[in-house]
Formats: sequence, C-alpha cells, structure tokens
Amino acid sequence: MTQPYSTARLIASRQPGFSLPRELYCGEQALQDDLQQIWYREWVFAIPSCEIARTGSFSTLQLGEYPVIIVRGADGRVRAFHNVCRHRGQRLCPKTSGSSPKLVCPYHQWTYDLDGKLLYARDMGEGFDPSRYGLKPVHCADIGGMIFVCVAPVPPSLADLAQNLMRYVGPSALAESKVAHSSTIIEKGNWKLVLENNRECYHCGGSHPSLCRTYSDDPLMTVMEGPNAASPEILAHWDRCDKANLPSRFVHGDNMQWRLARVPLMDDAESFTMSGKAAVSRRMGTIPWNDAGALMFYHFPSSWNHFLPDHAIVFRILPISPTETEVTTKWLVHKDAVEGEDYDLQKLTEVWLATNDEDRRVVEENQAGILSPAYEPGPYSPSQEAGVIHLVDWYCATMTERLGLQTAAE
Repeated sequence: MTQPYSTARLIASRQPGFSLPRELYCGEQALQDDLQQIWYREWVFAIPSCEIARTGSFSTLQLGEYPVIIVRGADGRVRAFHNVCRHRGQRLCPKTSGSSPKLVCPYHQWTYDLDGKLLYARDMGEGFDPSRYGLKPVHCADIGGMIFVCVAPVPPSLADLAQNLMRYVGPSALAESKVAHSSTIIEKGNWKLVLENNRECYHCGGSHPSLCRTYSDDPLMTVMEGPNAASPEILAHWDRCDKANLPSRFVHGDNMQWRLARVPLMDDAESFTMSGKAAVSRRMGTIPWNDAGALMFYHFPSSWNHFLPDHAIVFRILPISPTETEVTTKWLVHKDAVEGEDYDLQKLTEVWLATNDEDRRVVEENQAGILSPAYEPGPYSPSQEAGVIHLVDWYCATMTERLGLQTAAE
C-alpha cells in the first residue's frame, strides 16, 4: 500500500459531519498530499495589488516548496515568477518585499528585466543564448485589487470567481488603497485547523471579547442558503444595499470553495473597532454609508477577508509543516488617508490583532489535543459549524477526486 492511497483511504473512511481522522491534521504524508493536490493546483491569494503599486515593486511568498516573486513591470502589469535564478538556482529575492528597477541575483549578479527576460550574465562564453534563461513564470491574476497565483502548469478556471469578486469588491476600490499595517504570525496548527476555526463563530463568545462588540456570534448572521434565503435582519440589509446598487447578496462557487456576502454589524456598528465607530474618517471607494456592514469573502484554501466602508482586512494562510501555518493579515485604507489625521493605527488594528492572537491560542490547543492518540473525530454542530462542514466537504471531495486515479491504479 502506498502513502497516497493511505490518505485517500482515511478520507474515504471519515464520517460525514464529523471532524477528520488524526493523521490528516498532523501527518507528514497528508501534508505532502495536500500540497500536491490542493496548494500546487489551486489559485492562492497572495497580496493586495496596492502593495506593489509602483514599477519595480515586488513581494515574495513561500508556497510549500515553491518560492514565488510577484512584481509590477514598467508596463504596469503584475507578473509572478518562480523566485529562482536560472544560473545555479539561488533564490533571487530573499526579502519579503521591496522595490528594484531590475531583478538581480545576489550570487553572481545575473540580471533580469521586470518581465522576466535575462538581461545580463557575465562571462558565459560564446554561443550563450540569454533568451533561453528567462525567469520561469507563475500564473498570476489581479482580480479587483486582489492578486492570486497558481503554480500548476494549467490553472483552474477563474471566470466565475473573477466575475463575482470584481462586482462585489469593486465599490471598495482596492486598487486605490494602501497597506496601513501588516502582521504575520505562525500558528502551531495544521492549515485545515486554522481554516476550520475561521469558518465558525461557535467559539467566539468565549474567545473573542473585542470582536464580539461588533460581530455577532449568532449563526443566523452567517448561515445563508442563497440570495433570498437568510435571516430577516440580513434580508433587510440586502434590500437596503440593492437600492444603492451595492452588491451584497450571497453568492458562492462550486462546493462552497468561495463565498461572498455583505452582512450588517451589530447595533448599526460601522467598523471592527472597540467603539463600533469607523476607524478611518476617509471612506473607501464608493460605499454609500458608514454602516454598510462587512462584505465577507473567503476562498479555499488560502484566504478570508472583510471589506468595510472605512477599511479592508485581507488574510492569507500558507502551510509550513503538518502542524504549522503562517497567517498574514493586512489592513487597507484609502491611499490618501493620513495616519494620525484620518486614522489612528492602534484603533484600526487592535480588534483583529487581539482576535488573531486569540485564534492562534485556540488553534494551538486544538492541535495539541489532536496530537493525542486518544483523539477521535467528533461531530460538528449543523447550525453553529455549517461553514466548517462546507470546508471539510470541499476538502474531502477535492482530495477524493484527485487521489482517485492513484487509488484505482493501486
């Protein structure tokens, strides 16, 4: 029996509506299968496009074994490449972000244009053809100010997501924003546990006192079945948004891989702040009111996001090991908003900095329990943890389909 079959067998043996078998949350082979079948085949949210607004601006990320660099060219286009020099494989840009008119390898100074063409390679001898040694491209898409990358040779279609995401996020004008603050933490938990924790608020009342000032832990505020099927409060909010041509009603992709919906905050709150008031006086984009609520967007496997009238918060996760996940959070504000005048950075960030740390502790304790041989899968609450069920069903269906051919061959 080979290891890929073992992962497929574990998924096949799981009981619907229950958490996953232990090895899928902590096994090295399970992580490798997750990387090969999901992370290396799906579109992954990388950065907001405003992060590389100028020619030569770049950002890097580590996607499993793949170091990737994203750069804005002289023509204004955003491109992504494998962050690997074509000479002897040195990592081209070791920094997480920066700006440079050319991409220069620190080892032997091979120099690439921002479109990936090799411009300079010293003393390579007669007959050397630089056109054969440009940087290897990575699929890259800028959708409404959010940049996604995919390292697969042939990426899955983005058409349905792109159409909806651009329409819903358009009023926030992300391309006209800037990063006010960025935070990266390491959670000592499997990437699926990080996402499971995000997809429910069953734990919020006991874990997130700051967030629960403005975000309801009532499952009716997040459980929706369609554009006309939700709680009366949400339906009333959608009716109000419709009249202002503000896209808000629930839409989703196949198997709930992505989802968009705008929901009201508690007690007519304006933002995720301790006071409930807007954190930024300069509103983003064309959102008509301060109390327009939060547009929520998630996309498996890598991201969840909140777009508010005064700012946006984008989240990205990347697996590091079977029991470690990198979580990066960025707070976006209008590009002309001035810190100290239009917003106070502490008030802008304090709720989600606290919430992220609280979630880290929850995930790490969850992982610690699952590492015990005494762990066995337990049942999800169909009302409180519907979002977790969507995630786990998507994961199991995707892995079953992609490991199926290998299983049949064995």
